[in-house]
Amino acid sequence: MKKPSYFYQFLEPMSIELALVARELENSIFTSPRTMLTHARIFVENILKQVIQAERLPDEQWSNIKDRIDLLNVNGYIKPEIRDALHHVRQIGNQAAHDTRTFRFSEALLSWEAIYKIVKWYVEVYGPFDFTVPSYQDPSPQVKQTFDIVEIQERLKSLEKLLIESTGKQKGKQGEGDAEKTTEGISSKPEQPGFTPIRTLKYKGQELEVPHFLRDAFLLPQRFAVSETFLIRLGAEQQARIMSELPNNLEGLHNHVKRYNEKNDESFFQELTLFIEEEKIRRQLSLERPGELFYFYKADYIVVTEELSQIPLTANEFTGIPSLLKQLNEDQIETVGQLPKELVILAKYANVGIGTVQKLFDQLKEKQQQSTLLSTKY
Repeated sequence: MKKPSYFYQFLEPMSIELALVARELENSIFTSPRTMLTHARIFVENILKQVIQAERLPDEQWSNIKDRIDLLNVNGYIKPEIRDALHHVRQIGNQAAHDTRTFRFSEALLSWEAIYKIVKWYVEVYGPFDFTVPSYQDPSPQVKQTFDIVEIQERLKSLEKLLIESTGKQKGKQGEGDAEKTTEGISSKPEQPGFTPIRTLKYKGQELEVPHFLRDAFLLPQRFAVSETFLIRLGAEQQARIMSELPNNLEGLHNHVKRYNEKNDESFFQELTLFIEEEKIRRQLSLERPGELFYFYKADYIVVTEELSQIPLTANEFTGIPSLLKQLNEDQIETVGQLPKELVILAKYANVGIGTVQKLFDQLKEKQQQSTLLSTKY
């Protein structure tokens, strides 16, 4: 017997739509618990709608999932076990739509179990008589992110170099003190993929290590407040557009464009140091909270929940930035969820400075906090 490609494939003969939505829920459990929890609520609500239609019960257009659960419960159509499962999916789904906290895989798995109880009840009561629901199965975790082959090669080169040096010192050592020095600075702590230093940039005796994940990173000029125009000019000369275009030694970088000097090289090196540190923080954040959507502004960020993403970009919602809102709407960017992840890009619009972007970000943070407070009321 051919193994199904996903657990709820057995639902396809009854409802291909339900089956495919369930497939995506299964795929998101270990990639984005927040997404799974938010959309599990929608999945269950659609099952309730179908039950209410089948039982010919009144279903007002403005009814929400809680109203529908209460309607079926009061009229005796669901057992306490199913009612509790429905409320579990509803409550954790509401939290995921509003709250910015990290949602765990275990929470997504509990919701997945509750969904199974609900689907099994729905199929056995409202499905075909000959329909068989398979036994519950936990979803399989997907393979975690691994090291890129180029990064592995660099790590091996670095460790092999240390090994060779250690062997040489061991051969000619005179005492235990020499052996201790060979391991100085070496850590056995596991390193996250992407953080291996891939090259070293220099400027007047200073060194800056570039991690592998930034090897070919785009150097967005807006991220460099002092060096923005300098980078734009360099970019016009096909210089310093991406990290890999930078020379190992940044001294003399200004020679590629007119009317710039060593002070610009120095400022850029300092800002590049800050840029790399900010990117490391962002990378770590993405690894620790997989499947989350973040909006970044300088060194700060916000978590974009489902609730926040649906807020329209209008003057009623955001004050003091009419020009930016108008231009965003003209570009068909009409809700928060359509904004770019890197918000400083918005400074590209006419008559929009970094101060305007700051106002937008501050208001987004405020709405995010309000949304988090709302989640406690559900």
